[in-house]
Amino acid sequence: MIKVNENYLLLQSGYLFPEISRRVRAFTEKNPLAKVIRLGIGDVTEPLPPAIIDAMHKAVDNMAKRDSFKGYGPEQGYDFLTDAIIANDFASRGVSLATDEIFVSDGSKCDTGNFQEILGLDNVVAVADPVYPVYVDTNVMAGRAGNFDGKGRFTNIVYMPCTPDNNFVPALPKEKADIIYLCYPNNPTGAVATKEQLKMWVDYALKNKALILFDAAYEAFISDDNIPHSIYEIPGAKETAVEFRSFSKTAGFTGLRCAYTVVPKELKVWTKAGKEIELNPIWNRRHCTKFNGASYISQMAAAAVYTNEGKKQVRKIIDIYMSNAATIRKSLTTLGYEVYGGINAPYIWLKTPKKMTSWEFFDNLLSKANVVGTPGSGFGAAGEGFFRLSAFGSPANVAEAMERFKKI
Repeated sequence: MIKVNENYLLLQSGYLFPEISRRVRAFTEKNPLAKVIRLGIGDVTEPLPPAIIDAMHKAVDNMAKRDSFKGYGPEQGYDFLTDAIIANDFASRGVSLATDEIFVSDGSKCDTGNFQEILGLDNVVAVADPVYPVYVDTNVMAGRAGNFDGKGRFTNIVYMPCTPDNNFVPALPKEKADIIYLCYPNNPTGAVATKEQLKMWVDYALKNKALILFDAAYEAFISDDNIPHSIYEIPGAKETAVEFRSFSKTAGFTGLRCAYTVVPKELKVWTKAGKEIELNPIWNRRHCTKFNGASYISQMAAAAVYTNEGKKQVRKIIDIYMSNAATIRKSLTTLGYEVYGGINAPYIWLKTPKKMTSWEFFDNLLSKANVVGTPGSGFGAAGEGFFRLSAFGSPANVAEAMERFKKI
């Protein structure tokens, strides 16, 4: 008799974004003439910059010639990309990293989910609430989360409320936590963390021998010079933090797939017997065993992001999205909404009006304005009563969506 992994049966309803797609599909089938504007799923809309396209064409041409053809590449990534990553994303900010501390992959969503696989099941996980669903769901799948309590939470996960009162940056947990997920700039709230706030977390992790899994997928959207782009800008962080980076939102790679994870060699973990070991070679073994490397074409494209032309072109696209965010913030604030985020992040987090639930507001917005957003409750219990809008749209669609908000 084949037995299922029963942890999967603990997952609550469908994954958030497929449920959104289901509701939108049902609406459009009944209203085929409706022009639906999607500001829900954080997918980019602007085409890839010319420098990236040129690099991809060159890579394709290389694949057509025997002397430049590429088969399996290094699982950790080609040196031409990892060297560019280190020089531009870290050395430029005073952070020293070695090539074998960078692991190129096909997405940060995959990496943040996969990383918990190399950690013991008896570790206690702490997450911000609201939170990107992958952090919780992958720990449920692994059997680390406990039982669902019927109130939006799992019994073995430490939830750290993020509210307007704490500017959506959680306080240190009172409970013991071994694995801590942090995401700044934050998805879904659009909040950012200061150096002082991140130092508080690094100090906690060092004191408690905890591991911080730091998702920095949206660091390119930071405009405030006082906000750190990497947790490694904080002294001691390389001893206690793994960092995840992505080209998906930075350079529009959602359909191209390329990202990377940083695992410093200073980072230590412990066996049940108390023996101290390096985490870097463990992740390397997992990475090499289950992954054959990101494609040569996508890595050539990613390397082009760091060229002079690539930097300029990518920045123009980021500016478009952040201009959209400013339009959304200004419009909703004028309409009387309580609005957060959208300054150093491409997400706007708003309080639902008239005490509507998150899904009630979703359905109301879709039916009356034909605009799609993301219900805050899909990100956790503390997200109930809030709603996320994405700035990843065309300026024309964003402007029209804000006009439609006046209808509700």
